[in-house]
Amino acid sequence: MRDTRESRLLLVLLIAIAFALITVDIRGGEDSPLDSARQAAASAFGPVENGVATAVNPIGNAIGAVRDSGERHDRISRLEHENAALKAKLGSDIRTRGRAAELDKMLKTAGAGRYGIKGAEVIAIGAAQGFSWTVTIDAGRKDGLVRDMTVLNGDGLVGRVTTVGPSTATVLLANDPDFTVGTRMEKSAELGFATGQGDRPLQVQLLNGKARVEKGDRLVTFGSRADKPFVPGVPVGEVVRVDPANGGLTRTLQVRPYVGFTKLDIVGVVVQPPRKDPRDAVLPPAVKPKPTPTVTVTATPSADGSAGPSEEGSEPADGGTRGEDTRGDTGGDADAAEEPDGPADGDSPEEGASPAAYLRTPAAASPTRS
Repeated sequence: MRDTRESRLLLVLLIAIAFALITVDIRGGEDSPLDSARQAAASAFGPVENGVATAVNPIGNAIGAVRDSGERHDRISRLEHENAALKAKLGSDIRTRGRAAELDKMLKTAGAGRYGIKGAEVIAIGAAQGFSWTVTIDAGRKDGLVRDMTVLNGDGLVGRVTTVGPSTATVLLANDPDFTVGTRMEKSAELGFATGQGDRPLQVQLLNGKARVEKGDRLVTFGSRADKPFVPGVPVGEVVRVDPANGGLTRTLQVRPYVGFTKLDIVGVVVQPPRKDPRDAVLPPAVKPKPTPTVTVTATPSADGSAGPSEEGSEPADGGTRGEDTRGDTGGDADAAEEPDGPADGDSPEEGASPAAYLRTPAAASPTRS
C-alpha cells in the first residue's frame, strides 16, 4: 500500500472513530450501546481464537522450553550438588560424633586400668597371613608397636598384635579359634582359659572343676608374664551358660564377649602396661536387677468363722459331732474329766431340746459339797 495523502487521512479517521467508540463505551458502563456489538463479536471470533490458541500454544511452549532448557539444567545440577553436599555433611557429623564417643569411652577404660595406649583405626578386615578373624590397623613400628601387645577398645579385650609393619599392624581378634587368653572371675577369682569360637560365645575352661559359677558372672584377663601378650584386668565378657561339671577336673563356661568384633572402628594398643594389677576396676558398673513386686494376700477371718466353741445347737466348723468339746487335748485325765455326761437314767430330753442343754460343767469347775 502506498503512503499517500488519502491513506494517511483514512488512518487518522479510523483512530478518531476508535477513540470515540471507547469513550462512549466507558461512559455507558453496563448500559453501553456497544455491549450488544461486543457480545456479537465475542460469539463470532471466540471459537476462532480458541482454535488458533490450541494450535499455536504447543509450538510456543516448545520454543520456550528449548530456550530455557540450558538455564533449567544448570539450576537442577546446582541443586543436586548442594543436596549431596548437605547429605555428606550430615553423615560426616553423625559419624564424627559416634567416633568421638567411642574414643572417649576407650580413654576412660584405659584410665581406669592405668594403661598407656596408642590409638589406631581399623582400615581392613582379614590379612594375607591366613588368620580367619583378623583386622589391620593404621599404626605400626614407627608408632612404637611390637608383636604380642594387647589391643582393646572402650568395651574390653579386642585381641593381640601378631604382625607389625612400618605403618600398619595385624591384630588377631579374641574370637578367633586360635586365640587363647588367661582369665580370672570377678568374685571368686577362679582362673581359666578363654578360647575363641568365631561368631559364637567364647569358651572358658576353669581350672577348678568344682567352682561355683552363675549366669552373669564376669571375667577379666589374668595377665601374662612381663605383660605380653596380655596385660591384666581387661574386661573379657559375661557368663551366659554354665555346662554341667560331670565330675571332670575342669568346668566349661560359655562367655559372651563385651566387644562386638564385627563393628570395630577405633582401638587402642597397650604400649605401656599398668604398674599394678587393676583387678576388677576396669569392669563396668554391675547392673542391679530390678526387684520383682510381690503381692501377699492375707485372709481375714470373719466373725462367723472365728475360732472357739460353736453356737449352741450348731455343727462345729471342724466337722465334729454335735455337743463335742472343741477345745484342744490336755491329756488323758483331763479328757476324761471333761467328757460330757448324757441325761440321767430314766430321763429323756424334751422333744426339740438340744443335747447341749444336758452338758455338765466339768468337775474341776463344779463347787464341792461339804
